[in-house]
Amino acid sequence: MKTNVGGFDKMARIAVGALLIVLALTGTIGVWGWVGVIPLATGLFSFCPLYSLLGISTCKTKR
Repeated sequence: MKTNVGGFDKMARIAVGALLIVLALTGTIGVWGWVGVIPLATGLFSFCPLYSLLGISTCKTKR
């Protein structure tokens, strides 16, 4: 797996994923909040399979 999630994108994914999971645990948004596992995992692993398929990378390029 090549890293393709970086910087602000990574922080935003972790924050949104954690928020959705917390809202699901408190019963605020119901079962759909568990979808937050996906952005949380992609942020923690710095890899997004969809980005890979589309050829997108938000990591800084090394020169």
